Amino acid sequence: MNISFDALPLISGNMTGIGWCEVGQTTAMARLHPEDNFYYSFFSRKASEDHIKIERMERFMQDIKPKAAHFSGLAYRTVSNFIPVPYKLFFGKDIDVTHFFNYIAPPGVHGKTVITVHDMVYKAFPETVRSRTKMMLNTGLKRSMRQADIIVTDSEFSKSEILKYFPKHAEKIRVVYCGVDLEKFKPCDTPERIPEVKRSLGIEGDYFLYLGTIEPRKNLERLISAYHIFTQRIKDAPKLVLAGGKGWLYDSIFQKVADLKLSDKVIFTKYVPSEDMNPLMCGALAFVFPSIYEGFGMPPLEAMACGVPVLVSNAASLPEVVGDCGVICDAYSEENIANGLYNLYTDTALRADLSIRGRKRAEGFSWDRSAEMLYKVYKE
Repeated sequence: MNISFDALPLISGNMTGIGWCEVGQTTAMARLHPEDNFYYSFFSRKASEDHIKIERMERFMQDIKPKAAHFSGLAYRTVSNFIPVPYKLFFGKDIDVTHFFNYIAPPGVHGKTVITVHDMVYKAFPETVRSRTKMMLNTGLKRSMRQADIIVTDSEFSKSEILKYFPKHAEKIRVVYCGVDLEKFKPCDTPERIPEVKRSLGIEGDYFLYLGTIEPRKNLERLISAYHIFTQRIKDAPKLVLAGGKGWLYDSIFQKVADLKLSDKVIFTKYVPSEDMNPLMCGALAFVFPSIYEGFGMPPLEAMACGVPVLVSNAASLPEVVGDCGVICDAYSEENIANGLYNLYTDTALRADLSIRGRKRAEGFSWDRSAEMLYKVYKE
């Protein structure tokens, strides 16, 4: 087969979870199936831009070739939302399967079309989604799902959410679990990197870690309030580190820290580079991720693979991913989240047990397994 992957999630400066999911599935698949031809397809206004975009992707391209179309990607995506300009005009007719990993597929794709719909947050919690993203999904997702041959999603929870809003596509939906890079996320084999990374991010002493986008659906305001309750119970409490890039509607999250006078205890970091994630996680007392809505929830799984105990909410797909290998809290109860923090801090035996069982569970979510599940979809 000739298989093309839409490279848009890979060529931005700071990749999000959608990009890392695409990288994990595509690189594993290309390595496992050398009998097929694989391409990363992307728009580039002129040949001089190709170099920049290929440079961002080249670490993933051992078994995958670049395929550029010299036209403005932004202009094409905007126009094709309203006028069905065929994608094959730019990328030809030699591809058997094209996979778009970020919800939207353009019109006129040659061969079979696969889209990944990670979650339905724009329907379930529209107030937490930026208006530009909502507009794109409201105008383009229904059409994309209609024209897709297969719709891939990350969990049984997400499948149930898609069916809630788009029940007529039931026959098209396939669940393909995400994975975790077990070479990258593992107990730190260079422990000297932990204090180095902590210094670079302004962290001293013990800390609870959240790593992800700073945005409302991650439930960070309740986490901060829960942490405030925890600090009333524990003198010299470990810091709370909120690491990651700013998302949408984040001002109230920063304001909550100021209102509770926790500025000396809660640390917001800059975007964390890929090479610093493992030492940052491995240095944490526990990983905390009480999100309200996740299609899969990759960060807790990465922490589990590092042997770090995790606290997650009982919401969405998180119990499906974590199982009984983490502390599960009520997403809407600050007191309950605070109790979870307290138990993790005071119970060393609990942390040790979760560390062992979490690593074992994470091993079942390899990218090789994820890629083989996705490859079966392509063969189908």
